[in-house]
Amino acid sequence: MNRLVQAAALASTLTVIAVPAQAQITRLELLRTEPAFGGARFGDTGAYERIFARAHGELDPASAANSTIQDIDLAPRNERGRVEYTTDIAILRPADITKSNDILLFDVPNRGAKRAMGLFNADMSGSSSATNNLEVAGDGFLQQLGTTLISFAWQGDIVPGENRMTVQLPIAINTDGTAVTGVVRSELTTRAPAASLDLSAGWFTTVPPHTSYKTVETDNTKPLADGFLPTLTMRSRANAPRQEIPTSNWRFGDCNTPDETRICLSTGFQPGKLYELIYHAKDPAVMGIGFAIARDVGAFFQKAERDDTGVTNPVVHGPKVKSIIIGTSQSGRFIRSMIALGFNRSEQGQQVYDGAMPHIGGGLMPLNIRFAQPGRAWGQQVDHDYPAYDFPFTYGRQTDPITGRSQGLLDRCTANGTCPFIFHMATALELWEGRQSLGLTDPLGLRDADEPENVRTFIMASTQHAPPALPLPVTPSFGLCQIQSNPNPHTWTMRAAFINLIGWVRDHTAPPASVKPSVANGTLVPADRVHFPLIPATNYAGVARPALRYTGAVNSLQVLNFGPDFRPQDSSGILTNEPPKAGVGSYGILVPQVDADGIDVGGVRDVYLGAPIGTYTGWNTFRPELFDGGFCNFQGSFLPFASTKAERIEAADPRLSLEERYPTKDAYVAAVRKAADELVTARMLLPEDRTRLVMEAQDKGVRSGP
Repeated sequence: MNRLVQAAALASTLTVIAVPAQAQITRLELLRTEPAFGGARFGDTGAYERIFARAHGELDPASAANSTIQDIDLAPRNERGRVEYTTDIAILRPADITKSNDILLFDVPNRGAKRAMGLFNADMSGSSSATNNLEVAGDGFLQQLGTTLISFAWQGDIVPGENRMTVQLPIAINTDGTAVTGVVRSELTTRAPAASLDLSAGWFTTVPPHTSYKTVETDNTKPLADGFLPTLTMRSRANAPRQEIPTSNWRFGDCNTPDETRICLSTGFQPGKLYELIYHAKDPAVMGIGFAIARDVGAFFQKAERDDTGVTNPVVHGPKVKSIIIGTSQSGRFIRSMIALGFNRSEQGQQVYDGAMPHIGGGLMPLNIRFAQPGRAWGQQVDHDYPAYDFPFTYGRQTDPITGRSQGLLDRCTANGTCPFIFHMATALELWEGRQSLGLTDPLGLRDADEPENVRTFIMASTQHAPPALPLPVTPSFGLCQIQSNPNPHTWTMRAAFINLIGWVRDHTAPPASVKPSVANGTLVPADRVHFPLIPATNYAGVARPALRYTGAVNSLQVLNFGPDFRPQDSSGILTNEPPKAGVGSYGILVPQVDADGIDVGGVRDVYLGAPIGTYTGWNTFRPELFDGGFCNFQGSFLPFASTKAERIEAADPRLSLEERYPTKDAYVAAVRKAADELVTARMLLPEDRTRLVMEAQDKGVRSGP
């Protein structure tokens, strides 16, 4: 079937005998097809369409391809003995399918939100709901290329609303028909005083969009048959002793009536404290199916002509088509774990994704766990002890001197020849706060790790997890942090990386070498060896900023013992030790070395670092009253330079002023041009983006803000 025939048949069900679909997507339910972006046209590609659908899938629990899925043997089965799921699908594709560039970009949503377009398209504006509904295109970068975007739901604890993508997963049931139960640890935090919270109300697991596991008993004073009683503790920081709160001071409910998914504290929950509830829950969803969904959705849209009922595959597919899977933060960790667990191999034994781009996702995704909490993270203070960082840390195989295991994330796909080309994209914050150095070195941080031939790593120097919206707040306190957040964007580096990855997977063009700090050249060092400048309190441009004091803090990591039913080598299984028991030995966490301005030396130094107007860091600290001033979650810092030499001297600021760096507008434009040209030569900036950035410098002069 050629592409013109495909395009004409998209909206109808074929009247031919159905051919079984590739993988295990049995039915594609097309909900609606509509013009995208108000009918806007994008260069030679033309107009785009949005397609919203549901994919119905089946898994054979007896298949070796699915045997690693925790509790799939306890999932209900249909009349064919298969386990069923249903996932939301959202597609953006050229209205004229012949204009496709033969690239399918699979977007792994983050907490139900579509993120891929926002990583590459500049000038994105509009509400988060509109962005999540694929209504905003910005400058249309991906559309100009003719790229097809396919988003699919995978996270089983997300509720509908605000255009979030959701998935329906089976609930595990014991073979005797009784409910599956088990211990759950929920770290509770709040940003405002609250009398009651949902049981999953963590920093990253707010309700909505996350659901809570139901307690098996709402009377917290009533022992279970095995004598278990739930506990609630409080502490001011992650490494502080837990202080138990008497059972008489709290209960399951909303302070008026009992409730299986809420908790009430008589004195109220307070901001800046870590509350930890350990209770017995019931009815876990088989969350690990999310990895199989990524596998089967990817295989279907690339290979299948139609589903089992005759509905035509609505995107370009076939042997020329190449696929790239991308995910941000939580979703980047999902991709790494999916590959590590062998889910880039279809049930037919074929490689699914040609390329992978995990973005700001340095750890792993503990999804394949009974009572999994995939919305949790890996903070220095918040969510510190959740299983987000089990060895192996690197794509290549290493031996861990602490656990004694020899392993790499690519072991399974290497064995069966299904490894994708990987562009691992990370920010400086993942090094400072997120233990990213473990992906670059041996486990003790003594030497650089070897990198497999199919992997490239690009660390975006002096950037934070996700840049804040501009303009930055100008009145202290700066949100939850002590310092203004770091607005250094990812966009221009991500665009260049995407083009390089397309060239690798589609055109067999060798990509640039990895750009990352290293132990060997002294750009990746222990925290106590960082030469960070003393930046005083300032009042530049009328904004009072406190002094920035480097503390040498890191997000430490020990081996966590979650009990005998947890398989740390796969980040899978059942957690029975809660809280986990920490081992004595620590892994070697390293951070970037900096220059005299406090800007990272190693990694991809974008135009904003080549011609800086201030110090950009990958770390920030909470206000003192929040978690004792530990790392401010996912936030870097921005501290502008003084405008004049006199202002700098008056403030006792060791960093040169803008006047001293760029005595004229032409000097500033020349610095921007030089930085941009070097990045283009290194293939870390696209020529058209170089033109834009230089023109902005010419038009506006020295930036007052990024």
